[in-house]
Amino acid sequence: MGRTIAVANQKGGVGKTTTAVNLSACLAQMGRKTLIVDMDPQGNTTSGLGVDKGKLVKTVYNVLLGECFITDVLKDTPIPGLTLAPADMALAGAEIELVVAGSREHILGKILRDIKYTYDYVIIDCPPSLNILTVNALTATDTVLVPLQCEFYALEGLTQLFHTVDLIKKRLNSRLKVEGIVFTMYDGRTNLSLQVVDEVKRFVPPEIYKHIIPRNVRLSEAPSHGLPITLYDRSSRGADAYIQLAEIVDENDSL
Repeated sequence: MGRTIAVANQKGGVGKTTTAVNLSACLAQMGRKTLIVDMDPQGNTTSGLGVDKGKLVKTVYNVLLGECFITDVLKDTPIPGLTLAPADMALAGAEIELVVAGSREHILGKILRDIKYTYDYVIIDCPPSLNILTVNALTATDTVLVPLQCEFYALEGLTQLFHTVDLIKKRLNSRLKVEGIVFTMYDGRTNLSLQVVDEVKRFVPPEIYKHIIPRNVRLSEAPSHGLPITLYDRSSRGADAYIQLAEIVDENDSL
């Protein structure tokens, strides 16, 4: 396998990190050796997997600057088979420091080139903006998974992201494609959630799968405990939804 998936959306607050963490955890629990790379300076993926950012000596930031190897920063997580490449606020400085770097859009791809084949999946949690970190992630990845909150401006943001993917595909990464849309915070009792899903389904080609994650309090609580939802509350609707997403991703990989 050795497939790399970027979890990306240029808009914040859409459940991007929640999706990256829980998809990675569910894949690992299915027996797939998985690496999750935290490329967001907020470091929410790192803390969401129980790693104390305040105690980190080296992170993805140091790897991007060539100060160490990625194997020097890897951390175990509460999920057997899931490994984390952590981040903290220092990563915010990488955007400035990489401006003068040669082939700066390809730095992460070169870092992952050798290590990715030791994993079944590499999941990259991107920052919620289009900057050099996101471009690096999209240049290094095989496919993009797009979390989309069920809200009024969802389709507008999706159009912008598709445009970005097309640009990167043309100029930096010819294999890049969008593999799926994940509707997050879905509430079937509201007309808005239903309308957003219907609009996106009309807009997005049928070969791109669409999966729904319901609005779920337990999903919101799990990060504060440093646990993925399947360890925090396996019986929750959120856990079931992410297990189903992992099965779709894994099945898509075998096609």
